[in-house]
Amino acid sequence: MNRSHRGALPVLGASCFVYVTAETIPVGLLPQIADGLSVSEADVGLLLTSYAVVAALTTIPLTALTMRVPRHLLIAATVAIFAISQLMAVFAATFSILTLSRLICATAHGVFWSTIAPVAARLVPPGSAGRATALVFLGNSLAIVLGVPLGTALGQWLGWRIALAVLAAAGAMCAAAVLVVLPRLPALPQDLAVRAGAQLRASIRIIRRGPVAVVCLVTTVLVTGHFAAYTYIAPLVRRDGGLEGAGLSALLLGYGAAGLLGNWIVGRFVDRHPRTLLTALAGVMIVSLAVLIPVLGAVPTVLAALAWGGAITATPVILQAAILRVAPDARDAASAVYVVAFQVGIGGGALLGERFVRAGLLAWLPALAAVLALVAVLAVLASRRTFPARVSALKEVPAPA
Repeated sequence: MNRSHRGALPVLGASCFVYVTAETIPVGLLPQIADGLSVSEADVGLLLTSYAVVAALTTIPLTALTMRVPRHLLIAATVAIFAISQLMAVFAATFSILTLSRLICATAHGVFWSTIAPVAARLVPPGSAGRATALVFLGNSLAIVLGVPLGTALGQWLGWRIALAVLAAAGAMCAAAVLVVLPRLPALPQDLAVRAGAQLRASIRIIRRGPVAVVCLVTTVLVTGHFAAYTYIAPLVRRDGGLEGAGLSALLLGYGAAGLLGNWIVGRFVDRHPRTLLTALAGVMIVSLAVLIPVLGAVPTVLAALAWGGAITATPVILQAAILRVAPDARDAASAVYVVAFQVGIGGGALLGERFVRAGLLAWLPALAAVLALVAVLAVLASRRTFPARVSALKEVPAPA
């Protein structure tokens, strides 16, 4: 990587950190937000669903409309919108206003995530896109390691509004840092030559490519199962291990730390052994979720949650690297449909979880997640072209300059 670009990947990672923390912090502050706005915990859980629905619906058209915008300016704009939306949430007087603030953020969310990986790939030599993505996505892991548990602890101590205010300030600093540190990245020549309507049609058509469709299918299935259970991890571990308050914050901290370790391990091999890594991580998820089905007490609950966190947090690195690998000629468009698949999984999972919780079936959520992880494994094993056992660096197509 160019010496002048050394600070760019950490800044992109920090931007990922604030986005992931804000998107998932309702999970840790479910009881506090529900009490503060006089709504049920199930209603708060739907914040993830509404956010994901808007992100899924807007990602492809907004990504197509912004293809001509210089990448460094586009990333900065999406992070700035994030900061403004968090500030709006701080002063939300009703649950409806809080929901609206998250939906504003969701419109920028899809563009941010469909742009971040291709930008990271442009900053490194050919054959290193997966490693660059893993480095940037350390921000995701750190969000689970530090952002969500510390935000949960801060929200329990000083109130959930203070936690969101800190996120708004962090987002503003990230937006400024992107403008200062990220090198000028003009839109690619092929994107400048194509009109927005054609870009939109191309983004929609790319899902017809078999490998792209497979990556999106695996992503949707895995993420749906994960978020069905993870959205309600607070009541789940309260039932299984009696963990709440400081105990819940400590568990989320360990969950994220395991994810950070998993991310680091995967980052070393993601460009070479995608199928082996993905099936191994999904296998760990299946076993750990199966342990959470019965009520076995605090120790098994904690150990299973740590294994679950380590596996699921590292999984998106493999999936994002796969989407870049199977569509080297249209990385932004492919990343956009991947983001849609991910958001469909988040929204569908949170909605399924809400339905189960309202029906008194909280205990069945880990079983649902385990079954869907198994389905994803079978799809990966059946798609050897999309998820090869080994990828040769010589066969990788260089990222566009």
